[in-house]
Amino acid sequence: MTTHNMLIAPDFSPDRFAGWHMFNTLIQKRANLNMHLNIPTSHAEQEQVIDAGDIQIIYANPFDAATLIREQGYRAIARPIGKSDEMIIAAAANSTISRLEDIQAGATVAMADNRDVKLIGLRLLEAVDIEASDLNWDVTETYQAAARKVIKGEAHVAFFLAEIFHSFSRLTKTQLSVLIESDLADISHVLLVKEDFPDAQIFLEAILNLHNDDDGKEALSELGMPQGFEPMSEEDAEFMIDLMQTLLD
Repeated sequence: MTTHNMLIAPDFSPDRFAGWHMFNTLIQKRANLNMHLNIPTSHAEQEQVIDAGDIQIIYANPFDAATLIREQGYRAIARPIGKSDEMIIAAAANSTISRLEDIQAGATVAMADNRDVKLIGLRLLEAVDIEASDLNWDVTETYQAAARKVIKGEAHVAFFLAEIFHSFSRLTKTQLSVLIESDLADISHVLLVKEDFPDAQIFLEAILNLHNDDDGKEALSELGMPQGFEPMSEEDAEFMIDLMQTLLD
């Protein structure tokens, strides 16, 4: 049987790791497909794996999805229901920075390598006249590392994917102060398939039916997607890409 490669973008909370393996096991059984799960540890590793070729399915963040759709021959087929990509800007709880207005030019921002989080964060900072060139960027391997930088005073603020921030331990969160959380709603991770992937429809049907039984519900719960997936049309994907472009502009 042919082995298909599925890649999961690395920007998810570590406690979702087991859920992706449950997801992969269920989909293999239900779609009768042999799939190898690729979970890169960083955005740089993700790009290396994709550039090497032979990845049929990608669960991608919206920024990467735009490039993958428009330049690398992928198309969107589904997205999680009610799970938009929001971000948080936070400072240390004992910092003199207690609101966005306190962020000054020259400040250091710690964050993992996630371009849509950076993009949304910069759009939020426009309200206080701060641009990317006003800031020093400390790109960390993980969001947990970014949190440590802020707590230790090695960075003034950090940008976080909201889901990951909310998954931090209570101790970590008590040492951080949320300055703002985005509320965009229309931007989310998406499931992409390569244009020439022959089993796309079978795969999609298995995905969309996961919420219909206990095993599927358990996997979706582990992924923080209790409502499951919904189909995503080409028109829906283009709308989201256009929205990302608006944020860029």
